Amino acid sequence: MNLFADIRAVVIDSLDALVADGTLPDGLSTTNVSVEPPRDAAHGDMATNAAMVLAKPAKMNPRAIAEALAGKLTADARIASAEVAGPGFLNMRLNADVWQGVVKAALTDPSYGKSDLGQGKKMMVEYVSANPTGPLHVGHTRGAVFGDALATLLSYAGYDVTKEYYINDGGGQVDVLARSVFLRYQEAHGQEVAFEDGTYPGDYLIPVGEGLKEKVGDAYLGKSEDVWLQDVREFSTEKMMDLIRDDLASLNVEMDNFFSEKSLYGTGLIESAIAELKEKGLIYQGTLEPPKGKMPDDWEAREQTLFKSTDFGDDQDRAVQKSDGAWTYFAPDIAYHYDKVKRGYDALINVFGADHGGYVKRMKAAVSALSDNKVPLDIKLTQLVKLYKNGEPFKMSKRAGTFVTLRDVVDQVGASVTRFHMLTRKNDAPLDFDFAKVLEQSKDNPVFYVNYAYARVNSAKAKAAAFADVSDATLAGIDLSGLTNEAELTVAKKLAEWPRLVEIAAKGHEPHKIAFYLYELASDFHALYNKGNDDVSLRFVQEGDVSTTQAKIALISAVSVVIVAGLGILGVTPAEEM
Repeated sequence: MNLFADIRAVVIDSLDALVADGTLPDGLSTTNVSVEPPRDAAHGDMATNAAMVLAKPAKMNPRAIAEALAGKLTADARIASAEVAGPGFLNMRLNADVWQGVVKAALTDPSYGKSDLGQGKKMMVEYVSANPTGPLHVGHTRGAVFGDALATLLSYAGYDVTKEYYINDGGGQVDVLARSVFLRYQEAHGQEVAFEDGTYPGDYLIPVGEGLKEKVGDAYLGKSEDVWLQDVREFSTEKMMDLIRDDLASLNVEMDNFFSEKSLYGTGLIESAIAELKEKGLIYQGTLEPPKGKMPDDWEAREQTLFKSTDFGDDQDRAVQKSDGAWTYFAPDIAYHYDKVKRGYDALINVFGADHGGYVKRMKAAVSALSDNKVPLDIKLTQLVKLYKNGEPFKMSKRAGTFVTLRDVVDQVGASVTRFHMLTRKNDAPLDFDFAKVLEQSKDNPVFYVNYAYARVNSAKAKAAAFADVSDATLAGIDLSGLTNEAELTVAKKLAEWPRLVEIAAKGHEPHKIAFYLYELASDFHALYNKGNDDVSLRFVQEGDVSTTQAKIALISAVSVVIVAGLGILGVTPAEEM
């Protein structure tokens, strides 16, 4: 059940009726006709822009269309009134039994809020994809949470989603890792070592060095790099990926696939991708103009192999192969996305850190070229996270050597609190993470406020169960006609927004909207609870009155159903009691 979609269907049917009786001309497009909550709840329950959208193509005054439409709409039993406002907006009020029906639907329909928006289309969400050179840091945490919640949201909205991690194990940074691990290996043998610039000094490599000692003994001691580098590189990468998988598991993130960049080299995959672009006339030999500002890695003052990314909206063409024949960093990324396209995905999403903003246009250009503009790529950038405690910048012990780790954050506040708070801002807005405030028990802490609503529902149900049957099966069939107080209907109206909100969040790739909605739902619930302090008739448990208590428990049980669904999308475990 999606009440907003249902009422929109009524609006469209009414417009068709106006066409049939000659009030409106035939052939009008209703694609942009919407039904949504009014900006001010005092104006009504739902509003439609139909008259405003159709006025120009119909060559009619919008108020005239709105007045005619209002007459048709009120013929529907669900619509109590339809009033014209301003230049032609139409505000509708629905009968109380409609909102009572929403409560019933939330209780009885296991798929309430789910959508067929995606229609089973294959969607790839690639996220985290950190270099396998150490534990995940707090910046990766935000990308991991955002990407994971987005993937779950899209699945909830009817897409066939694959979650993938791209292992950047093909570049020089993995050689640096191997050399750093070799130092720890020497250290494990009792040798004095010095970590110079360009190596990773974090303590997290101590057990890796010891593990290498256990595997090979002293076989590499005193040997030149060409003897041990490749083996140590593979050993170290495997250990780092084990560490990263454990980090992700601590945050309740589980990937479907891990794709190795290294698998692209020496297999012909990069060559195939570039050949595909060349066949399309998009590869040529040329020299790039000297860039302004910071010099990028792929620029050199001589002829290179270039991709015509400007044909697809990029600011300049991009080098894919250097003058010495070596691939640029961009080439394997093209090949990786070519592989995604060949795997048959209908759409792609990449979640990058804010420092990858310069990569957005070139990556979109490559996917557009490789898929003949058939596979859209959306790149979401996650902004920085600033850590605080009681309002002061906070630094923890950094076993990583240079940064605060994901595990540090999770160990401090838990996976659920971390995940929820990481979604309390839009992905492209900076986020402050105050370790004291995210654990604070107050309305200002959305993590607590939503969980407190769920716990209060459980408490009320337990109290009511002392004299009334409040099992799910019983609540699904009781009479809800007594739910008529405005505060109760406000909660029901917020429940009605859930299916619509899911689709809006899924279309925009914005899982933070789920967190915002849950906070608003919790606010309406707590407001109803608090009104019971002054008006005993609004209390959820009416001692001795079984039927009234059951109806009220049904309402708040519907709230808990939606909270559980929303928290599930966010990857948060609800608190049963507080």
